[in-house]
Amino acid sequence: MALIDLITPEVVKIPLESATKEETVRELIQILVDAGRIDEGGEVYQAIMAREAQGSTGLENGIAIPHAKTPAVATLTVALGVSPEGIDFEAMDGRPSRLFFLILAAPDQSGPHIEALAEIARLTRSSSFTRMLIGARSAEEVVSLFEEE
Repeated sequence: MALIDLITPEVVKIPLESATKEETVRELIQILVDAGRIDEGGEVYQAIMAREAQGSTGLENGIAIPHAKTPAVATLTVALGVSPEGIDFEAMDGRPSRLFFLILAAPDQSGPHIEALAEIARLTRSSSFTRMLIGARSAEEVVSLFEEE
């Protein structure tokens, strides 16, 4: 399943209201709860934070990809948040993260999880695409940018 098939307006939030890493993870999980993609967030939060404890998923150039495998989902599930001001996500380059892709996969589904991570890495290599996402004003605009890419 392609990433664009998973990114719909219901799972995109602009701007994020969070100020910390933990708040950001909770806010992204709440997006999935509100969209009916997961039932509740407690187990998911624990799985994401356990993964973060192994090493931050804050990458370079304003990108963070918090992710985990959890029985809370049956198939690959994604939420996307944009924080134009940036949030300290303990990124590799020490700079604030602005684009957040929360990815959840079922424990027995490594393939789609890895494919989604690779697709995000490919898309975000384009600094102009990343800038357009950060500058987007609505969830619908984000979805249309992915459709054009």
